Amino acid sequence: MPMKLAIGDVVRLRKPHPCGGFEWRITRIGADIGLLCLTCGRRVLVPRSKIEKRIKTINAHRDVPNP
Repeated sequence: MPMKLAIGDVVRLRKPHPCGGFEWRITRIGADIGLLCLTCGRRVLVPRSKIEKRIKTINAHRDVPNP
């Protein structure tokens, strides 16, 4: 079952980005997850299967209405 993620959530990953930042904002949801580094502003696309293993915590979780 996929992890419940929403656009705008801030997540903390297990390993740091080369700039030293751990915090990322989710910008895209789908088969690939779009992330924005909150330290340097770099945008990356990571397959959902990989990112779900790398997420340590979800720091800011928005309530998403159910359709």
